[in-house]
Amino acid sequence: MTFPMMSKGQNMSLPSDVFQIDVVIGWTEAEIEVDASALLLNADGKVRSDEDFVFYNQPESSDGSIRFLGAGATEEGAQARIALDLSAVPEDVHTVALVGSVSSGNFGDLGKLALRVVDAAGHSLAEYVTADATTESAFVFGEVYRRGGEWKVRAVGQGWESGLAGLATDFGVAIDDDPDLESADASEEVPPSEELVAPEPHDSTADTPHDDVVREQPAQAPTQPKAKSRGVRTTKRAVKKSKPREFMLAELDTWQPARLFSVIGVGTGEEQERRATSALIATMQAVRPFARAVCARMGAPAGAFEGYVEVQYEQGETKVIPDAVLKVSRGSRLWTALLEVKTGNGKLKKEQLENYLDVARKKKYDVVVSLSNDVPASAGELPVEVDRRKLAKVALRHLSWAEVAHEARMLLSHGGIDDDLQAWILAEFLRYLDHPRSGAAEFVDMGRHWVTIREAVTAGTLRGGDEKALAVADTWVSLSRHLALRLTAELGVTVKHILPRRLSSDPAARNASVAERLAGDGVFEAVLRIPETAGDLVVIADVRTNKIRCRTTVEAPDEGTSGRRLSWLLKQLKDVPGDVQVEAVFSERGNEACEHLDTVRADPKVLTQGRAGDIVSFSLEQTFPMGSRRSGTAASFITSVTSSTDAFYGAVVQQLRGWVPAAPKQTEQARHSGSDSDEGDPEPAS
Repeated sequence: MTFPMMSKGQNMSLPSDVFQIDVVIGWTEAEIEVDASALLLNADGKVRSDEDFVFYNQPESSDGSIRFLGAGATEEGAQARIALDLSAVPEDVHTVALVGSVSSGNFGDLGKLALRVVDAAGHSLAEYVTADATTESAFVFGEVYRRGGEWKVRAVGQGWESGLAGLATDFGVAIDDDPDLESADASEEVPPSEELVAPEPHDSTADTPHDDVVREQPAQAPTQPKAKSRGVRTTKRAVKKSKPREFMLAELDTWQPARLFSVIGVGTGEEQERRATSALIATMQAVRPFARAVCARMGAPAGAFEGYVEVQYEQGETKVIPDAVLKVSRGSRLWTALLEVKTGNGKLKKEQLENYLDVARKKKYDVVVSLSNDVPASAGELPVEVDRRKLAKVALRHLSWAEVAHEARMLLSHGGIDDDLQAWILAEFLRYLDHPRSGAAEFVDMGRHWVTIREAVTAGTLRGGDEKALAVADTWVSLSRHLALRLTAELGVTVKHILPRRLSSDPAARNASVAERLAGDGVFEAVLRIPETAGDLVVIADVRTNKIRCRTTVEAPDEGTSGRRLSWLLKQLKDVPGDVQVEAVFSERGNEACEHLDTVRADPKVLTQGRAGDIVSFSLEQTFPMGSRRSGTAASFITSVTSSTDAFYGAVVQQLRGWVPAAPKQTEQARHSGSDSDEGDPEPAS
């Protein structure tokens, strides 16, 4: 897919028929948290009031035209999204400035920075990429502005060293970050018309804004004394964490507590969908942080959530019945989505989604959301293409059950829920999703062409241009993204599926590349980048040998003999299985050695003896059996890939730490120079 690339200072017109756009701010170092914000500016380049500052503490403008959607992981790093409804932007707002900020460090640490404008279907309209940032802690990426009756976008690329608060102040926002307000805010009650959800952590895969907005409330609202703030608070609260309830009074281990969501009696696919939908909505209504996390992925504002199942709408002589209608209210703003749910192997249908889009446009709803076991190969991709003309006023978004489970695990494992009852409810919902009868599997099927393609690879008859091969290639990339999501939820850090940039933005080229590799070498490959590990985790599924190979490569120390460098590695591999292969790569080209770890432990010289040059890197690889079935069982291809990835990370990758050289040593003369300079000093008084 191609789209206009902009240079600094350049502007371009947006399509006249596009009113719903998302602005995506992206960066490559996902370990660093970037907060996106927007400022609604008048003709003088200033905000009209503090409510024109849209960010994590105030995630929507007063008119609802600009919304902060939060941040999440991508294959290239991380991104934050801001939604703009250009048709609802007030006439006296001339410019929307699009800003990013960091609470620690600066933008020079983030590598490439990108601003991308996409339409309601996720198609890119413009992109601006820069690597010019240095010491700035706040950065104006670009502007969306009016000119001559049309909307335009401009690449700005200007930084501030005074952080988010300093930048906002320059645009006319009053900031009040008085730390004494923290305790008052914790007990502050919010009137229903201004209801905000409870604070939760800012997670890079969860896409959720957080913290309360400090505002002066009407005199009749709370009766208890509380501090008042004039201005906007930009500080964040600490992460809170609770644990689900533990049942301690059972006399035997076989006793089972009653379950909130039972899978007993689940029958047809229709019954599966109804139960899963009801369980999801009930949990979202009970657990506010979870509702925020899921709704933010749909583009909803932060606010009070309600859901209704199987609402009927008249459309001509027929009735349209989506699985659910979702409502989020915030002040006078009401956001509405129609939800279509599929479980098991159920597939979304173009005609059905287009009917929902027609109903949503007629009712002036915001979005149609599909929820199924389809895991898109990259964020923003849709499993079903619809008529783009139907997306002029209504957005179409897709969620997978894997992403829903991911949000639940992140909140339970890594903070965000401080209420024990809510934690128990969310844990019960996650348990329900994990049961095979729920139909909400994370990733279960390689598609109907899997067996044919596998046999063609074995026979050597597969060609990369085969349409079936391209379909299976797309499924493999989806599985790779699923692996990253699973590890992210388990580890609490953003795990990225790494793709070359030219392939990550072009699904057709990406699938063609994967299919060509499969036809030529008989293998799939996924590269997973996990923060704080010594090397990437590479997963290779070899269809010809029915083996899965997991590998990681670490740089060797740059000092000492090859024997000492190998000893450094072996000390970290004390608990690693002996069947892991250890490969040493030497500085002399073509000079490598590989043995099983058990052999190297018994005689380390088998890797070093007679080798020219120094060891520059080590590769560790473990082989696992590959399942052949397309879906559903412990013998399936998908299960074997996920279990192999988990086993190799736990046994090998997390044991390794990269080489850290010793601090530079002082010379003998420097060590004694300090004491020599004191020789003439008088003795201390006795």
